[in-house]
Amino acid sequence: MHNEYCLLSRIDSPDDVKKLMPEQLVELSAELRQFIIDVVSENPGHFASSLGVVELTVALHYVYNTPFDRIIWDVGHQAYGHKILTGRRDVFHTNRKFKGISGFPKRTESPYDAFGVGHSSTSISAALGMAVASRLKLESRNVVAVIGDGALTGGMAFEALNHGGSINPNMLVILNDNNISIDPSVGALKEYLLDITTSKTYNKIKEEVWDILGKLDRVGPKTRNIIQKFENAVKAALLKQSNLFESMGFRYFGPVDGHDVVYLTRILQDLKEIPGPKLLHIVTVKGKGYSPAENNQTLFHAPGLFNKETGERIKVGTDKPTPPRYQDVFGETLVELAEQNPKIVGITPAMATGCSLNIMMQKMPDRAFDVGIAEQHAVTFSAGLASEGLIPYCNIYSTFMQRAYDQVIHDVALQSLPVVFCLDRGGLVGDDGATHHGAYDLAYMRSVPNMTVAAPMNEEELRNLMYTAQLEPKGPISIRYPRGNGVMVDWRKPFKKIELGKGRVLRNGSDIALLTIGHIGNLAAIAADRLEAEGYSIYHADMRFVKPLDTEILQEVGREFKTVITVEDGCLPGGFGSAILEWFNDNGYAVKVVRLGIPDVFVEQGTQQELYAECGYDIENIYQTAKRYIPKKVKLRAG
Repeated sequence: MHNEYCLLSRIDSPDDVKKLMPEQLVELSAELRQFIIDVVSENPGHFASSLGVVELTVALHYVYNTPFDRIIWDVGHQAYGHKILTGRRDVFHTNRKFKGISGFPKRTESPYDAFGVGHSSTSISAALGMAVASRLKLESRNVVAVIGDGALTGGMAFEALNHGGSINPNMLVILNDNNISIDPSVGALKEYLLDITTSKTYNKIKEEVWDILGKLDRVGPKTRNIIQKFENAVKAALLKQSNLFESMGFRYFGPVDGHDVVYLTRILQDLKEIPGPKLLHIVTVKGKGYSPAENNQTLFHAPGLFNKETGERIKVGTDKPTPPRYQDVFGETLVELAEQNPKIVGITPAMATGCSLNIMMQKMPDRAFDVGIAEQHAVTFSAGLASEGLIPYCNIYSTFMQRAYDQVIHDVALQSLPVVFCLDRGGLVGDDGATHHGAYDLAYMRSVPNMTVAAPMNEEELRNLMYTAQLEPKGPISIRYPRGNGVMVDWRKPFKKIELGKGRVLRNGSDIALLTIGHIGNLAAIAADRLEAEGYSIYHADMRFVKPLDTEILQEVGREFKTVITVEDGCLPGGFGSAILEWFNDNGYAVKVVRLGIPDVFVEQGTQQELYAECGYDIENIYQTAKRYIPKKVKLRAG
């Protein structure tokens, strides 16, 4: 530890935080913030969110008796300070690395991680469950949920508030209001919170009320009740609307400065003594204390490597032209198509930058919609658009599409509506780990009637699948592609129609057949090159579609080969390989199918290449598997 971490170097658990004087918490917060900057600038991760809650994190662990008292962080992007203060300071440099600590709170990693998170809007529901469990077990346990204004746009958060207000649990919800999630927050709730936090008259009176509360604290509990009623009247009069949270049964406190750590500790101590469901509204700055992050909050949500002195992002690689990211191919292609077809609209649930729909939002703001962190709504909203003759391209990360599966089935597929699901981050995504891998979409989409399920092998194929989807739309189609870069520098080719359910044979051979789906087929092609250089004859087909399958290719393969290797960047149970195996069995072909893909486990974090290897479908594993199953009677050919 550097000398500048005089206090932080002595913090091995929250018990050490509690030994400090209140005024020392300001210095600890500064050191904690600098430590996060120092480490994350060299080991990339989610950055600005954690800087924004440094003071809150210190205050929570100062006031509450963790881990007996429960703190649940929504999503977990902001939990780096929490990890550092709870015994993981010296291993924090392994954050998000292969075999290192997780980038999100994780129950098996630390008893201080009260609930595993990674997806948005779950904290209040989990905290409510813990609070009720504490009541039933006759335990005197404090439970705190920390949720951002972006995550509060998720319907699940309101379901939990609605339930919690009706059963009177002893819990505290802390609303961390910074007016941004990854992209700036959207919707009526944002305007509501803005009204509360910017009413100068209200905040002036509110400050005076808190002063009175402090002075009369010893008078008795009735004082707080009187002041609370007075506050309600002030809110109603000045804001000309009843308080949303109090109408749901949560006593509302705030807004307060989320960067005044000493003041926060006093407020939290007070709130510990007030029973029932409570909500504390704090106002923070995402990226607080690091000016490049404050000035560009979206970029510094997860900036990659950067120079901590200047804020300049550090590019890794050469100056040679590189293939684009798949998400950018999606974003630019969608604009091209929308310029040709006025029926096309774009939808994303709060991931405009992450999926590159922001390109269309800038050029066609009336035809591109960020609906907030609300995947279920995004899908049914798309269904409504499609029912009126439009062609919605609904872009959702594969892992987040899991949250809207009922809407996919009932609102889209059952009605055979032409929604184009563009699933970004399909397959293993790398350092975000188990909560973010897009492992299941091939399996869960192919089981839905009326659904077409496709995965492009490269950028040109992605463009052509997107083009084909809007030509004669009849029903829903899922097009999935991975996180990261493609393989084509010269990718902007003229559009070509692809026949639905038709794959393409990339290489004819006679020794063994490789059937692949999606981008991972590029790794199989390299493995096939190695095998052919050793004299083997390899058949390789890019199937393009998991549903419907190309029966002509499968009939040919079933006649010519005894062994087929399938390769997919998706789960093996129920996935692409399972579809191939089922087809051969149902159609009477005695073919051995060797399936390579994500095994039936939750895969942790690491680079994509490390995880491909761990799961057994990187280039080397594809190569070795093919050699193992090529019939022994085959003799190596020259050259």
